[in-house]
Amino acid sequence: MDIVLAVILLAVGSPLVMDHRSICRKTRRLIGKQAEICRKEPEIVHEVIKGAKLGTGECQFQFKERRWNCSTADKFFGRILNQDRGRGNDWWRNLQDIRETAFVYAVTSAGVTFAVTQSCSMGELLQCGCDYQMKGESPDGSWEWGGCGDDIDFGYTKSREFMDAQTRHRSDIRTLLTLHNNEAGRLAVKNFMRTECKCHGLSGSCAVKTCWKKMPIFREVGVRLKERFNGAFQVMGSNNGKYLIPVGDTIKAPTAEDLVYTNESPNFCKRNRKTGSQGTKGRACNATSMGIGGCDLLCCGRGYKERQVVVEENCKCRFHWCCVVKCSKCTAVKTVHECL
Repeated sequence: MDIVLAVILLAVGSPLVMDHRSICRKTRRLIGKQAEICRKEPEIVHEVIKGAKLGTGECQFQFKERRWNCSTADKFFGRILNQDRGRGNDWWRNLQDIRETAFVYAVTSAGVTFAVTQSCSMGELLQCGCDYQMKGESPDGSWEWGGCGDDIDFGYTKSREFMDAQTRHRSDIRTLLTLHNNEAGRLAVKNFMRTECKCHGLSGSCAVKTCWKKMPIFREVGVRLKERFNGAFQVMGSNNGKYLIPVGDTIKAPTAEDLVYTNESPNFCKRNRKTGSQGTKGRACNATSMGIGGCDLLCCGRGYKERQVVVEENCKCRFHWCCVVKCSKCTAVKTVHECL
C-alpha cells in the first residue's frame, strides 16, 4: 500500500480503503465537506485518489537515493505516519511529526490539487472547465489572453476542502502541522503557474499570439517541495496552542510555503517496525559516489557487497519508415553494489 495514499485514507478512517467508491460508501464516517463531496461529487474523490498516486510516484522519485525512500511496503508505510502511542483501531491517526511526514502531506496535497485542476482542463469534470478569467492584452500589446487556462482556484479549493476537513476544527500542534504542510503543498502548485503561448498566422507567422496560465510540470513541484524538505523548520506550539513557533536560534519564521516538523527523524539505517524504517540492507548503492546515494552514506558505514547480474537490454535499434523503431534484445553483465 502506498505511503502517500495513507494520508488520503486518514480522512476516511481506514488505511485499507483504496477505491473511491468504497470511500464514499463510508460517508457515515466522514464529516463536513468530505461527506458532502462524496454524496454530491464522487468523481472528485476519484481525482483525489489519482492525485495521491501522483504524489506517491513523485515522493519515490525525489527520495530514491536516500535512506528513507518513500517505501510502499505494507507493514512499514503506516509506521512512518504512526507515532505508536498506543494500540487499537485508530493507530494510523497517531502521526509522526518528522520531516518525512511533512513532505508526504505536502506532496499529497499538491498531487490532489494538480489532478483535480488537470481534469478540469481536460473536460473530465462537469463542475469545472478551462479558466477564462484572464482577458485583455499584455502591457506591450504583443499578445492577448486566450486559450484554455488551468482553473487552479477550483483544484486548490477542492484539495483544501477534502484534505483539511478532518483537522480544520481541531486545536493542537499536530493539527497545525498538518494544515500548514497541506497548504505548503497546494501553494507549490498555485504560486508557480506559468504562462504558455501559441502563435497564429499564415506560414508559421505570429500575427496573433494568445497566452494562457498553466500549472507547473509536477516534477518541478516535487523538486520545489524537496528543497523545502531540506530547509524545513523545526517548530513548537505556542502557549495557547494556536500558533507554530520556530525552535532554537531561527530568526525567520516559516512562510506558508515552508515545511514544518517537531521531531527529529530517525536515521533509517536499520530495520525498525516502531519507526517504520525498513533499513538499507540490500539497497543498491553507488560505489563511486560520495553523495547521499553513495555506498558509504546509504549503507550507514556497514559496507557493501558487489555482485554480477545478467540483464536484458534493447540493442541494435533501427528506425523503419514510417514510424517505428525496432530493436533486438541483447544480454549484458553488469556490476551492482548492495548494502550489507
